[in-house]
Order: sequence, then C-alpha cells, then structure tokens
Amino acid sequence: MKTWKTVFLAATMLGTGSAAWAGQAPGALSSPDIPISHHDRIYAAEQFSNTVSVTDPVDNKLLGVIRLGDPQPLNFSPLYKGQVLVHGMGYSPDHHTLAVVSIGSNSVTFIDTATSAVKHMTYVGRSPHEAFYTPDGKEVWVTVRGENYISVIDAKSFEEKTRITTPSGPGMQIFSPDGKYGYICSSFNPETDVVAVADHEIVAKVKQDSPFCPNIAATPDGKQVWFTLKDVGKTQVFDARPPFGLLKTIDTGPITNHVNFAQTANGSFAYVTIGGLNEVKVFRTDDFSQVATIPVGNLPHGVWPSGDGSRVYVGLENADALVAIDTATNKVIANIPIGQAPQAIAYVPNAAPNPDNRENLQPLGVAGQVAHLALAPKQRTGDGKVPTSVSLFDQGLIQILQASVTGLQPKQKYVLALSEHADGSGALQSLAAFMTNPAGSAIVNAVGPIRQIVDQGTNADRRYLVIASGEPAMPGEAIQIETR
Repeated sequence: MKTWKTVFLAATMLGTGSAAWAGQAPGALSSPDIPISHHDRIYAAEQFSNTVSVTDPVDNKLLGVIRLGDPQPLNFSPLYKGQVLVHGMGYSPDHHTLAVVSIGSNSVTFIDTATSAVKHMTYVGRSPHEAFYTPDGKEVWVTVRGENYISVIDAKSFEEKTRITTPSGPGMQIFSPDGKYGYICSSFNPETDVVAVADHEIVAKVKQDSPFCPNIAATPDGKQVWFTLKDVGKTQVFDARPPFGLLKTIDTGPITNHVNFAQTANGSFAYVTIGGLNEVKVFRTDDFSQVATIPVGNLPHGVWPSGDGSRVYVGLENADALVAIDTATNKVIANIPIGQAPQAIAYVPNAAPNPDNRENLQPLGVAGQVAHLALAPKQRTGDGKVPTSVSLFDQGLIQILQASVTGLQPKQKYVLALSEHADGSGALQSLAAFMTNPAGSAIVNAVGPIRQIVDQGTNADRRYLVIASGEPAMPGEAIQIETR
C-alpha cells in the first residue's frame, strides 16, 4: 500500500507541477519517470481522416477521435473551414496543450488535453510540417516546410512573435533537454541548423547525407541528436554539444521515417521506424549497435516512448493502427485500430486529470474504413515478402490510395496503373506517375473510386493494380503485380 501511494503521489505531483517532461524523450534524463496510468494519453495525427485519435495506454484502448476536418470531397469546398492533412504534433511541458499541424490548411491547432477541446487556431506559412514547445514552455516552434523559416509562436497568446530564417524546407525541430539549443533538420537541403534558443540565432550547421530529413530527436542525456533521411534510408547521429560533430551514419533501410528513445534498466535505446521494411530497428545509443528488429505492420511512421520507457508506441501509416512495443522484450504487445494514415504520434503522461472525460471525442466513423492490398514482383523470390503495401482509405464514394513502394531501381520513372489482367498484361490505365528515391522506394498517392474497380467481388469490370516502368503516355511492362 505504501508503494502504491508513493507512485500515485509522485504521478500527481508531476501532473500538476510547472514542468513534467519525464526522464524519457523529449525531456531530461534527470527527471523522474512517470508510471503508465489511465491519466496518460497517446495521440496520433491522422492525415487522410483529418483526425487526432486518443488512446488509453493502460488497456491500449481507443477512446475516440478529435475531428479537426472532413474527408474528401467535402474539404474541396471554397467555404470549407476545417483542417486538411493533419500531420505534425507536439505538446507543452506541463502536458496541458497539444499542438497539431495541418499541412494542407497551413495551421497549428492548440488542443486542451484535459477536455480534448480546441482552444486556438494559428495560421502560419505554406505547408508547415511539425511543431514543438521549447522546454521552458514559452514558445512553440513550427517548421514552415513550404517556405524557409521557423515560425516562433508565443505559447500564451498563440501569436507569431518572430521568424528564424533557414534554408528552404525546414523539416522538423527539437530541443536539447536543457533548452539551450534547437536542432532544425531540412527536407529540401542537406543541412541541419543548430539555433541558440535564447536569441534565435543559428550557431552551427551539420551536414546531412541527403536533403530529405523528416524527423529529428535528442537523447534525454543531452549528448546526442539523431535524424532520419527518408530518401536514402539512413539515420545520422551528431554530438548535441559544440562543435556538433557527426558521430555515426547508419544504413537503416528504405523509407526510414522517425526516431525516438527509451531509457530502460538496460540502457538507452533508439527506436527507428523503417517504412519500406515494415519494421522498427533498435540501436544502443552508446555504441550504436543494433540489438533488435521488430516486425510491426505496414509502413511504420511516428514513434514515441511512454513516460516510464517501458513501452514504445508506433503509428502504422498503411495499417490505420497503433502498436505498442514492450521495451523489455522488444515484442509487439498490442495493436489498436485508429484513424487513417497516422503520421506523428505523441505519448503525453498525465494528460487527462479526469480519465473518464469523453465530451469532445467522437467515434471513428468513416475514418475506420480502409482496404489493404499488396504488390509483389511478377517473378516471386520465395522469401514471402511483398515489397509494396497499398491502402485504400475510404472517403465515402471515393478512396485515397497510398502505396508504400519498395524493391525498384533507384531514381527511375514508374507508373502505378490499372491492368486488364491479373498478370499485368493488357492495356494499362495510369493512376499516378512517380520517380523512385535513391533507395528505390517511394510513397505514391491517387484519388478515385479505386476500391470498386479492384474489388474481387466485381466481375468483368474488375482491374488489377500494377507498377510498370516508364511514363503514363508510354508505360512499359508490369514489374510488380497485385497479390492476395
């Protein structure tokens, strides 16, 4: 009984104090861990349903979604006021406010974690990507990826107070646990900038091996910064302190998405989501050795630790699900259905003072409707793996198709198309043209009544998804074909 009271009081004090970054990322290692409780929440930003899902980690149960916008075609209206492409996410040090970035509507939505109510909307520049609070809770930095700056928002007034000019396409920013530095990687230029938080001045630059970094994270001990390179399938590590030297480059795999950390009794570990392999890879932060490979499901994207480091949660972009990983065993222990195409996720300890409050949560509805397909080479390798996963996110009469494509030649032109026959023969009707990245992979999107066309329940009108070389006007032979 005494132990239970001690844990309860510690959690309560952390939940009501001025700052509650636990001893897990993005906080400082010196802060106490926060045991998992019904007051904790896991949030996921869901790009195609324009929702934020809310999950209780104790029983890994979806509680509902915060609906920030409508699906297509409702959001095509010139009078539409909702959000489009809900994508990025950060939260305040007191755990009272969630900042949610919507790429298509150029906005940051500030949500009260206690009530799940929207308390303010701030509009920024073109195509913002991620937002996060400074460790003192006074500012929110938003990467305006469609332009060339960080929008610095006052956390009380929610108004932009200044801008930090960067190379075009800043991808994401995170802060050193002591709040001294901000680290800003780029999605369009091979450069990560280090900024002094006190005066918003760039004090150092770190070379990226490629121009496409979507995600960056700092270790809780304040010693390292890790960032991912989605186009070349690498993860790089540099010293979080001057002179900010590069420490390690790791070949992690195609469509390397996000990275985050868990501090456990066995040490400090980096969890990296590898979308093209449908895996999470785990590395020690002391010697960078890989200690585990965890199969998780289609296109893992966002990743975040629990407040005590006992679990790591991963959003599956092409499976509309959240998976929980036990960090002691590095095994998946839960799979939770959520909204469409989860991107960033955040585990927020003590977010809900009243864990039974559901007043602003709604059921999944259409956000829970999705069909899954897969494409494989015409000549199967026999290893049982399919290199391309396809999700058809239901939007009512139409679907958004998203294909996580791997296994192709790098920097080559291809076409995602509909074929007359299952073997890819016959006339091809192009859905989307794309070029693979240096790792031979790509994320490809199309919109239309595609599920009805490829549904195996239809008869003579049915067609089959394929990937062919070339361009829409002159596609070549099908290379990958639909498999079931």
